[in-house]
Amino acid sequence: MKSATMAPGLKVDFESKVHRDSGLLFRFIEVSIELGSVCLADCLAAQLGNLVKKMGTYLSTPKTEKFSENGENGRVKYGLSSMQGWRATMEDAHAALPDLDNSTSFFGVYDGHGGKVVAKFCAKYLHQQVLKQEAYSSGDIETSVEKAFIRMDEMMRGQRGWRELSILGDKINKFSGVIESFIWSPRGGETSHQLDDWAFEEGPHSDFTGPTSGCTACVAIMRNNQLIVANAGDSRCVISRKGEAYNLSRDHKPGLEVERERILKAGGFIHAGRVNGSLNLTRAIGDMEFKQNKFLSAEKQIVTANPDVNTVELCDDDDFVVLACDGIWDCMSSQQLVDFIHEQLKSESKLSTICERVFDKCLAPSTSTGEGCDNMTMILVQFKKPIQASTSTEEQVDEGKLKNAVNE
Repeated sequence: MKSATMAPGLKVDFESKVHRDSGLLFRFIEVSIELGSVCLADCLAAQLGNLVKKMGTYLSTPKTEKFSENGENGRVKYGLSSMQGWRATMEDAHAALPDLDNSTSFFGVYDGHGGKVVAKFCAKYLHQQVLKQEAYSSGDIETSVEKAFIRMDEMMRGQRGWRELSILGDKINKFSGVIESFIWSPRGGETSHQLDDWAFEEGPHSDFTGPTSGCTACVAIMRNNQLIVANAGDSRCVISRKGEAYNLSRDHKPGLEVERERILKAGGFIHAGRVNGSLNLTRAIGDMEFKQNKFLSAEKQIVTANPDVNTVELCDDDDFVVLACDGIWDCMSSQQLVDFIHEQLKSESKLSTICERVFDKCLAPSTSTGEGCDNMTMILVQFKKPIQASTSTEEQVDEGKLKNAVNE
């Protein structure tokens, strides 16, 4: 069926109708559950899902309300912001923990696709899993964060995974998730002996293989003068050193030869620049439909959550690090963003305000081109000086690492 172009006024009316009708359906679902009619609630939930889908990818006017935060400790000062923009839903999430422990800071951005739940799941649990890895207690942050990325996929399977995702999802799924938590959650003495206490649960979704939606993950972990960056997907982390931008992550796209080789070996294909003709990135958390080969490890699946990890030694030449989802990088290069931030810092000390100004600069006036129409999330982290000095040899090695990391 052909989709007709709708006049702006009519589109606004249609969106209003969707919101009004969805509110009525939601109330009917509440009443159905109160009366014990689960079957009726399920039917109404399906109708609500179909109604929301009709809203399409873009809104008639962008949502420019920004959700911002600032914080600092003795090591870093940070500001962050997020904005829905033209998208019909907000699917980004983030985590900012300047005090992950007494000597460590953690920042992460998660860009969801196909829904928001996987991004929200990672924002809630990924940093916790970094802490719970055995390698973390021995100081091996690189191994800890690698295992934490893979662990996200494992945790989202089965009854427990289904329940957690449901609670983090839309209002309809929350009802089911909360109800099942009362029925199927392990009682005292029934929890698993796993180190992270992620208990196995029996229930109607015990065979759940995980979400078909997914998210990118780009995290920066700072301990003393070390910066560890882990990335899966096309969100990006950039450091400014003496005003020059260096990419500390690589965008995982089907055009990369190393990604193409893994995809083909795992039985996948690339069509029109997309994995199996659908996904336009090659690494992500979630997206379980691309991870079904039982004869391959998690790292060798068509799409993998296995991150690239890059470690650099910080020095007093380092100005700041920025993490952002591709809603920013579609509009600005790494150097352009670094230059813009430096210019703003001359007159603005509130870092979240600078993030907000980046959004305003990137936001498209219309949805005609697609660029500047995505959700936008950005975290800006300044290093407090002096940073613990490295030896001259270490600094030279570090410069080489930075130059090798650049992938414009």
